[in-house]
Amino acid sequence: MQDPKTRILVIDLEATCDEDRRIPTDEMEIIEIGACWATATGEVLDQFQSFVRPLLRPTLTSFCGSLTGIRQTDVDSARPFAEVAIDLTKFACLNSSGEEFWTSWGAYDRSQIERDSLRCGIPNPLPMPHSNAKRRFAKAHRIGKEVGMTKALELAGIPLLGAHHRALDDARNIARLLPWILGERTLKLRRAS
Repeated sequence: MQDPKTRILVIDLEATCDEDRRIPTDEMEIIEIGACWATATGEVLDQFQSFVRPLLRPTLTSFCGSLTGIRQTDVDSARPFAEVAIDLTKFACLNSSGEEFWTSWGAYDRSQIERDSLRCGIPNPLPMPHSNAKRRFAKAHRIGKEVGMTKALELAGIPLLGAHHRALDDARNIARLLPWILGERTLKLRRAS
């Protein structure tokens, strides 16, 4: 059983994208970071949000803007990842005692942070282990395949708050799922008759 006072760093990213994967994965860049420190019970303690200016493809596609609601002016006026990463590290260390981990819905966010860090020639801004919340949720509830965050919220009976595909809103929604991710709460799945 997880100590309810345990603090967990929850992160969600939005990145440059296009329909039909016309932007290859290795060329995607972070355009928004949302993070929150939360307890194992899902209580949000502190939060961080920043837009990030992409350098490889500075102009957002119309698909990306429609999906995320992020405007071109948001990223044009933002700092590049190498600078925002400094603030993210400070936020990550702010509430850390050295025993925490960070989580995201799936492995994509971890991989994208690693890619952007490597591209910028900077150390990974998150000096703690990563845990895949999507995988932990599926294993904790033996639901077979991994599901998206909105489906997990539905299964847990939690309404989606804020805008899906906005980094801070998604991070807060993932934080609300922590009791189910950590296996402290169980799903009340309906059985087929």
